[in-house]
Amino acid sequence: MILRHIAIDCADPYKLASFWSSVTGWPMSDADEVDDDETLLEGPAPLPGFLFIRVPEGKTVKNRIHFDWMPTERTRDEEVERVIGMGATLYADHRTADGRGWVTLLDPEGNEFCVERSTSERGTEG
Repeated sequence: MILRHIAIDCADPYKLASFWSSVTGWPMSDADEVDDDETLLEGPAPLPGFLFIRVPEGKTVKNRIHFDWMPTERTRDEEVERVIGMGATLYADHRTADGRGWVTLLDPEGNEFCVERSTSERGTEG
């Protein structure tokens, strides 16, 4: 079995897919369909894509599942600042004085996600 898409309910599929496309660099396959009820963000193989689907109800509780991202081209702190500059909101800061930890952010529709330290910041600890 192969995981093809991760479906994400939202109020504005195009807007949320645009945000995540900016964050990840992944292309939107339906980029010209602003009013469409679904927008696909294509993940690089073998990763699944994100399928944003319009739903009438808003988000009301904490996500039961969320993404933990590890930057590849920046440090954790640089990535956090970059993503906040794109429209994310700081939710909880779990960074510690020794440089470990992560940051929990909210996307424009309030979905939680975390940014962890990069591989280079982890050194030999993993």
